[in-house]
Amino acid sequence: MKSINKAVEISAPTMRIVLKNNSMRFAAALLLALASFVAIPNATLAAGPQHHDQVPGFYRLKVGDLEVTALFDGPGVFDVNWLNGEKTREGVRKALHDDPHTLDVADTGYLVNTGKQLILVDAGSGTWFGGAKFGHLAGNLRSAGYTPEEVDIVLVTHLHSDHIGGLTTPDGKVVFPNADIYVAKADSDFWLSPEIAAKAPKDAQQFFQSAQSIAAPYIKAGKWHTFSDSDQIVDGMQIVPLRGHTPGHTGYEFSSQGKKILFWGDVMHVQRLQLPDPKITVVFDVDPTAALATRDQLLRKLANEDVLIAGPHMLFPGLGRLHNQSGTYRWAPVAFTDYWDEK
Repeated sequence: MKSINKAVEISAPTMRIVLKNNSMRFAAALLLALASFVAIPNATLAAGPQHHDQVPGFYRLKVGDLEVTALFDGPGVFDVNWLNGEKTREGVRKALHDDPHTLDVADTGYLVNTGKQLILVDAGSGTWFGGAKFGHLAGNLRSAGYTPEEVDIVLVTHLHSDHIGGLTTPDGKVVFPNADIYVAKADSDFWLSPEIAAKAPKDAQQFFQSAQSIAAPYIKAGKWHTFSDSDQIVDGMQIVPLRGHTPGHTGYEFSSQGKKILFWGDVMHVQRLQLPDPKITVVFDVDPTAALATRDQLLRKLANEDVLIAGPHMLFPGLGRLHNQSGTYRWAPVAFTDYWDEK
């Protein structure tokens, strides 16, 4: 064989192929593949090992000049017995036959980077509520490029353990050692009161006990602060009273460059039930009537405004907008997009 431009004959037991011009390399590769196929006619590609972990649980977007990162603490299923009203519970039990995901929820906290401060809104359950599926917020915070030590402020919507459990380890160590914790005075006075706790129903005792244990190391360190509705904690942030779920239940609305995002806490627990029927209340509402009135008023308002909503129990990342739909509401979740597209 003196030149690849000359005709070349290649013999095989069952075939004869004539290669011309510059096709020799392609033909050689083809012959090798054919030979392998003939030799092992039933060969299949070996599957790689399965990976039993999920991608890091964070999602980042821009709201004006603010960088907002949703931090997944864990997935959950709302217990049907946590809904108020036997008629409601029975209807949901029937609905579960058609859609077993009707009661799916999440637990999420949100980090706001203002360019000057790192502000965490709620801290997830940690190990205080919900079992082993929860407690991933701090790890996802690190995956998102931050550390607990860098957090400057934690804004607490209310003192239920699925919103503050991530603040403190079970052995009493603070998770955010350099952060100041802010909570509405009405909520702090209620959940941290031994006298109120002593008179509370047995089913509510765990929330008093967890709140007091979680808050204790921050109170001791002088890092626990309460506020009234008129106080100014952070520039560009407005306190939004959302009473009913708890005595001091509070939302936080941040504004930047004409854009707004509202962190609404537990205005809603189960989106697939309470969006079509906002009258559904839950046993965790300290005042169900007030919680219902607050939700009704807020949903009406938000459905007519271009405000991004951060709902910690909406399906992750819990970011979206509300639209009115013939007397009920439709949730329009943010679409996964490039970070810079959110400017």
